[in-house]
Amino acid sequence: MSELSTPSPAREVLTWETFGVASRELAEKVVASGFLPDVVVAVARGGLLPGGAVAYALGTKGVGTLNVEFYTDIGETLPDPRVLPPLMDTSELPGSKVLVVDDVADSGRTLELVMRMMAAKGVEARSAVLYSKPRSIVTPDYSWKDTDLWITFPWSAQPPVEGAHTAAPE
Repeated sequence: MSELSTPSPAREVLTWETFGVASRELAEKVVASGFLPDVVVAVARGGLLPGGAVAYALGTKGVGTLNVEFYTDIGETLPDPRVLPPLMDTSELPGSKVLVVDDVADSGRTLELVMRMMAAKGVEARSAVLYSKPRSIVTPDYSWKDTDLWITFPWSAQPPVEGAHTAAPE
């Protein structure tokens, strides 16, 4: 290593292969608890793939997505998380058991927002994440692994494809 090189910060790296194992083990924790959801709600974008994988592992066919924006870059966030369109139709949720799935409970603010939304609908909801961080203001009901490192997920390890839509057109 030259004097000009700086080591990159330590990261938790999730591979595609380990993602499959993690998703299944997360689903096993849900089943072991006795909670069998009628619906899985994936928090987009990071929770899309974990939500789908966990829903398959649970045999749950009812799957929805809720689009929430909070992180804008590594360590950079909006002042508050916000729900983005298209909005999920939640009219059929009351009386259902819902599992909210996301990739990580980092600050916990996104998960807190979604869980409040589910509670406001009178839904019995629990939360599941691949990773939970000690600083999260919400302790997920289910977590595959705890870490305090920044996480590189296989679906976001590369930058967007050159020329892809990454900002709103002027």
